[in-house]
Amino acid sequence: MITVAGFNSAIDRLVDVGSLRAGEVNRSTPADERPGGKGVHVAQTLAALGVPVTLVGLCDDAHAAEFSERLRLRGVDFRAVRSPVPLRQCLAIREASGRITEVLERSDDPGEDTRFVLDQVLRHWALESEAVVCTGSLPPGFDPAYYAGIAGELALPCAIDASGDALRLAAEASPWVLKPNAAEAADLLGTPVNTMGDAAAVVRALHARGVRHAVLTLGAQGAVAVNEHGAWQATLHVQGVRNTVGSGDCFLGGLVAGLVRGEALGVALRLAVACGAANALGEETGFVRLDTVDGLQPLVRIEPLDV
Repeated sequence: MITVAGFNSAIDRLVDVGSLRAGEVNRSTPADERPGGKGVHVAQTLAALGVPVTLVGLCDDAHAAEFSERLRLRGVDFRAVRSPVPLRQCLAIREASGRITEVLERSDDPGEDTRFVLDQVLRHWALESEAVVCTGSLPPGFDPAYYAGIAGELALPCAIDASGDALRLAAEASPWVLKPNAAEAADLLGTPVNTMGDAAAVVRALHARGVRHAVLTLGAQGAVAVNEHGAWQATLHVQGVRNTVGSGDCFLGGLVAGLVRGEALGVALRLAVACGAANALGEETGFVRLDTVDGLQPLVRIEPLDV
């Protein structure tokens, strides 16, 4: 089993507009509203791949029943911690051209007692797990070093997907997996990531800091990864992209699933890229279908990367 710390739960809302015009009235389709947040996306992907998964996160009273039922039907064991404040809203506005604009609401501080319960519930279920995934922003009030602390304190593999100070501190904690995107890596290392050479330098630098599996996602350009056995570049070109929101989360779910099964990093990277693309081809945010993933995997190109 894998336990996912996706504390900062959200409501994902997707609307379609012809084109988004700033400063004007824009009319959209009715919102498609579902349980969201990076932890939900990662957990749903793991479940779709047949990996038992427990998700620990916040949920307010208004959405508790919906979250639990939807995630149960997806094969996710959701261990909800009651939030005394409403869940945040994440709005994705999709234009006819395919461009997507995200508006991510900042969550409120759930309070010291709730933060304590989140930590204790995570640690309880981690004892039953093969690995822990810490993903997404932390609710206000959490120390940005929290993920780094989890990676250092728990005696099991820890995969981290974070940004800002949480990413910086996690990179110093020698995690099992660290997966920034290009913008996050540029912020972390203070250098732009514009070329494949830049990407190779990033994963090399992270691995040298003690990250066992250093992975960098590059959107439509694929991903690069390095560990003690070598380095690889993965690419996949697909047509008909509908919704890229959550693709990085689905990528992480696929990567962790492969590594936990004992697959080599290059093999796990192939599965991860297929999961990210499967999400992009679908309508729903942060969700993949196994048949789509299986169909895409043979199309992923894996090449050794000279780092």
